Amino acid sequence: MRLEPRPNPSLARTLGFTALAIAGAVIFSSILVMLAGANPFNVFSLVIKGAAGTQFALLETLTRATPLIFTGLAVAVAFRARLWNIGAEAQLYIGAVMTVVLGTGAITIPSFGLIPIIMVAAMLAGALVLLGPAILKTRFGVDEVVTTLLLNFIVILFVSLLLEGPLKDPMGLGWPQSKRIIAEAKLPRIITGKRLHYGFVLAIVSAGIVWFIMKKTVLGYEMRAVGHNAEAARFAGIPVNRVIAKTALISGGLAALAGFSEVAGLKGNLTLDLSPGYGYTGIVVAMLAMLNPLGVVLAAIFVAGIFVGADAMSRSANVPSYIAQVMVASALLTMVTAMMLMRYRIRWK
Repeated sequence: MRLEPRPNPSLARTLGFTALAIAGAVIFSSILVMLAGANPFNVFSLVIKGAAGTQFALLETLTRATPLIFTGLAVAVAFRARLWNIGAEAQLYIGAVMTVVLGTGAITIPSFGLIPIIMVAAMLAGALVLLGPAILKTRFGVDEVVTTLLLNFIVILFVSLLLEGPLKDPMGLGWPQSKRIIAEAKLPRIITGKRLHYGFVLAIVSAGIVWFIMKKTVLGYEMRAVGHNAEAARFAGIPVNRVIAKTALISGGLAALAGFSEVAGLKGNLTLDLSPGYGYTGIVVAMLAMLNPLGVVLAAIFVAGIFVGADAMSRSANVPSYIAQVMVASALLTMVTAMMLMRYRIRWK
């Protein structure tokens, strides 16, 4: 058996394999649900109802999807240029740290000026975190998978140090948490009394900007060229190292926006459990979207809906909510397989 590249997969083939991937994930999850002693149709209907059956459920799904859009975009941008960014979690926390540092009273100006300043500062901090591994990759050939993955643990420990020291809230009764940001630094809620905030709008706008950069600009063309074949791109005159550095800056900044939106839009302060793994889940989101920036929005809502719906389903169907993680993982595996079959055909000797 050998794999033979396909010239250009058609839209029909792409949609067909995507549908097969989703069907495969549903079938595999159904088997596990039946092994748990429940009716798959009942479980999936409860998941859908729990994710979008009411206004509260739908808004909760969109709220959970907001950081996933940012981390999914960060991974999609980096992977497109074959910069394997596994450190979106670290960049998220650095963005959150910068939000707390500037948003707890260090700068006192109206919201229309303070929020953009904090947002830009958070993006710069996240960008610099990923720029280091990118330079190590281009100058010394260090594997960025290792460096970005290890940076996650380093940054988490650094945040823990800050929360037990300089950033610790003196009124927090000893809990490792930062002071709450001031009102002028908070993102307003889209609907009064609900959790959905304007970070979601920022995420949608970011997806549109990233799509424009990837499809309509010289930088986007260079990123795609480097991702397809770095040596060929270098031979054609594309500054590969510079393109990878620019890619790292964009990717790290997008991941940092997830931390900014979680603190400024939802939590109000920084804790060690700010992210339940949004940086890692962003990899799943990006792969489900096949690295398409607009597809990242739909994939993030899909993944967030599964997690939100599974929480509601587990209380009604007596099925562990961990089934949501299995559903997402199986969807990722089937989608990766579908992507391979879209790009290659199997030839039997």
